[in-house]
Amino acid sequence: MIDVAAARADTPGCAHVAHFDNAGSSLPPQPVLDAVISHLELEARLGGYAAHAANEEAIDRFYGAVAELIGASAEEIAFASSATRAWDMAFYGFRLERGDRILTSVADYISNYLAYIQTAERTGAEVVTIPNDPHGQVSLEALRRLVDERVKLIAITHVPTNGGLVNPVAEIGLVASEAGIPYLVDACQSAGQMPLDVDEIRCDALSATGRKFLRGPRGTGFLYVRSGLLERLEPPLIDMRAADWVAPGRYELRPDGRRFEEWEQDYAAKAGLARAVDYALGWGVEAIWERVDALARQLRSALADLDGVMTRDAGELRCGIVTFEVEGRPAEKVKEVLGREGINVTVSETTSAVIDAIERDLPDLVRASPHYYNTEEEVDRLVESVRIAARC
Repeated sequence: MIDVAAARADTPGCAHVAHFDNAGSSLPPQPVLDAVISHLELEARLGGYAAHAANEEAIDRFYGAVAELIGASAEEIAFASSATRAWDMAFYGFRLERGDRILTSVADYISNYLAYIQTAERTGAEVVTIPNDPHGQVSLEALRRLVDERVKLIAITHVPTNGGLVNPVAEIGLVASEAGIPYLVDACQSAGQMPLDVDEIRCDALSATGRKFLRGPRGTGFLYVRSGLLERLEPPLIDMRAADWVAPGRYELRPDGRRFEEWEQDYAAKAGLARAVDYALGWGVEAIWERVDALARQLRSALADLDGVMTRDAGELRCGIVTFEVEGRPAEKVKEVLGREGINVTVSETTSAVIDAIERDLPDLVRASPHYYNTEEEVDRLVESVRIAARC
């Protein structure tokens, strides 16, 4: 069980706003603020290099903390400046050629699709979207039909940005594993919200951000690459963090996940992300998921009872992202009305998942995403404010 009062006492922002934009950027807890600020103060007193040496244990805790979060080893983890950059470092490391196929999901994220399209234009590889099943999630039957010798990568977004869908990543991983196809998972919206275990998912690589449900600083993310793939996956960009210059015409890549990092990093943010992951582990990710799921169910149910309001979440399993539209009201207008009431939500634009928006005929949607520190009373306030917005 989550001690909600204690979680809120740890979260300064709770005194100022009802924050339902945790799928965008969450409210950080005080221990994360302390980790970031204390490192910046060290840099101010000692200089950047000396501060890093003095705080190295807290900074390097990042690797062990993330490994514990996802069931990996510390040597398989890399720090990144965002989930997108982490994902890019893995994706662009796969050497694709004309005729190769990438299988992906209908609701994959815009930045991922841009990379698919760019790679297809550069190499002649083909991007194939796996159809959804009747629940609106990746169809395992369709996936099995598409798997053949041309498929060189399966890349799936676990939880899309534009709704509560949770794709069946473990079941997809079984298909990929049985076929011997590398499998890349975008866990940007699921890390910190629900339990993740890379062995259960059977993924070869997984990326995530720090700023969302993990409640870490902006400008942070991480990449996991399975040890068996590490030596076969060369980063698309390298510097002296990723490799050693061993002779005038030769370099050697690091043998661990840090081959995907760059030398210059935001070490204050890295220490903050390490603390954020430990903070989540302290509550227990299972307990966090139970609380988030309960609040999301409450919110969906209450919104469904409002005249003129329609929730638009797909999937057999749904998560802490709740999207909805208000009849006759642009999503941005609804967001503004809620904002005046001290309630943070955001707008999920159709451009963030174009194929899904076309297939489901979606408009821009209001997106509300509770976290464990939100209260049932805040959910009621949000619903009442939506009721008011529907009448404006």
